[in-house]
Formats: sequence, structure tokens, C-alpha cells
Amino acid sequence: MSAASLATEQGIRFQTSGVHHVALRSTDLARSRVFYIERLGFPVLLEAPGVLIFGAGPSAIVVLGPDEQSPAADAFNPHRVGLDHIALGCGDEGELRRVANSLDAAGIENTGVKRDPTLGKNYVAFKDPDGIAWELYMA
Repeated sequence: MSAASLATEQGIRFQTSGVHHVALRSTDLARSRVFYIERLGFPVLLEAPGVLIFGAGPSAIVVLGPDEQSPAADAFNPHRVGLDHIALGCGDEGELRRVANSLDAAGIENTGVKRDPTLGKNYVAFKDPDGIAWELYMA
């Protein structure tokens, strides 16, 4: 049996250590920097013209500013094909409550701690200034 037919029968079977980075497009990179770095407190990994990269645990989140191909007045929509939301893992219920309370104190609208009826796990959800949905989700 050839390697090509074996890959077809069993799938490619990626060998990966997980998500390296997620890239998001922002309508206003300076506003996104204030939100992610100054308000949420994520550490900056790299800043360059048109790009901000911050750390979220072991993963990198890339925020790109608008470019010439970005439609005017574009807005995030979780119902279009593509990104629905980003969920960061959390291993401690106390941390989940602390983050929900801190989001409230910072004036960032959020769900408070809720239970996902499908997976039976607690989470807190909020949106960034472009409306991109985030969750801190019990792992």
C-alpha cells in the first residue's frame, strides 16, 4: 500500500503540539492594544507596524490592523463562516470568578460565570472592541 493511499484511508494525522497562534483582524489596532494589554493585562510578545502579538498562556494571539483590503465599516459576525469565538482554558473556578468580577470592575460587559449546557463546564464570555467573542472556559 502506498503512503498516499494510507494517508487517504487514515487521514493525514497531523503531529502537532497544539495551536501556535490565532490571528484576528481589528478595525483599530491602537484601541485593540488598550483593550488587550492595558485592560486585560496580556503580555506583549511583539509589536510592529500593523501588528500586535500578545501571549495567552502558551499560545500567541496576533492582532492585525486594518489594511487596504479591509471593507469599510466591517464588523465581526460570529454567524458568518470563519471564527465564532475564542475560548481560553481555565483550571480554577476561583480564577473564573475573579476574572468575571474584574471584567465587571473594568466596565467590560460579560456574561458572568455561566454553565455550558452542552459540555457541563463553567465559563465567562465577553467581547473585544470589534465584537470578537472570547470565553474563559473551565478545562
